[in-house]
Amino acid sequence: MRIVDVNGFYAQAGGGVRRYVDAKFLAAEARGHWLSVIAPGERDGRQARPGGEVRWIASPPMPLDPRYRRFADRRAVLTAVDAARPDIVEASSPWTSAAITASWPGTKALVFHQDVVAAYGHTALDRLLPRPMIDAMALPWWARLRRLARRFDVTIAGGDWLADRLRAHGLANARAVPFGLEPGGFGPHRRDPALRAGLLTRCGVAPDGALLLAVSRFHPEKRLPTIIDAFARVRRLRGDLGLVIVGDGLARRGVERAVRRTSGVALLGRIDDRPTLARIVASADLFVHGSAAETYGLAVAEALASGLTVVCPDYGGAADLATASRSRLYRAGDVRNCAQAIIDALAGGARPAASAPRGLDDHFADLFAGYEALITPAR
Repeated sequence: MRIVDVNGFYAQAGGGVRRYVDAKFLAAEARGHWLSVIAPGERDGRQARPGGEVRWIASPPMPLDPRYRRFADRRAVLTAVDAARPDIVEASSPWTSAAITASWPGTKALVFHQDVVAAYGHTALDRLLPRPMIDAMALPWWARLRRLARRFDVTIAGGDWLADRLRAHGLANARAVPFGLEPGGFGPHRRDPALRAGLLTRCGVAPDGALLLAVSRFHPEKRLPTIIDAFARVRRLRGDLGLVIVGDGLARRGVERAVRRTSGVALLGRIDDRPTLARIVASADLFVHGSAAETYGLAVAEALASGLTVVCPDYGGAADLATASRSRLYRAGDVRNCAQAIIDALAGGARPAASAPRGLDDHFADLFAGYEALITPAR
């Protein structure tokens, strides 16, 4: 099977999308498929990869983040698609990638990674308005998305929660293919007592204290101030707690303001080295999460695989993972309720783990099998 991924967010300096696509190359090679990723780059070019290639299309940089670029030449993208002779074409965002790919005449998949209404609308307003009302305010977006999805054979969602939302808003071809974890990376065996003691010391807490952890982009949808303010409430009752936060991003100033008014918190910044991150996660005692708009909740899955109890919102893809595992759920954005969930989890009031999160290889196996089923009638 020859697969083309028109991917507007693949970049050499990228993060999660780059790691995912690089893993997809290896999965394609292992199964005898061929993958061509068409991505916006500084100049035109081709780069060989295991299991395929990257075709760079010369494109201008994004105004707010020059690490990324945006497709500006529709004809060049479609010419690259035709040259790859694909059996199926993916559009890896509902924006320019999908708008260009929709006109290609063959079998197509719209790969949907983020619910922008949940990420932005719910985050901003769900403490003031019911979520169905916020969704109703976004009717033009849902109408546009329905029109777009009808031009594709399938809409792939990275988790069950997101697929359910898409179907509820009229995308009848939505199918869940949940993400998964890279093999061997995260697990309880990564726990490092010396590292744990050092992290507690950075928080100003004795080494025999309890270590809480958050791993997240610094973005409003991640609601890190909710976590920090809830932690501050709990720490007034228990002074032996430390909170370590891994990540960085555009909402850094807001996170730093919340940290300045809270003792016992240490910011570690962004950590790209996966083994180091796995050791940090496994060395914590409790994982706390703020986003109620996760497609899947990769950071939550990594924490669960590391043997941690998770405290997370009761809505979104992360809640799907946590509900089936060791967890305490709280009302999204509710500081007091989050604090109570932390107290209950520290007291041992979490459900036992049902099973380990699925692996990334399972995700790709399901994804490719679904594509093969789509193209078989056309062969």
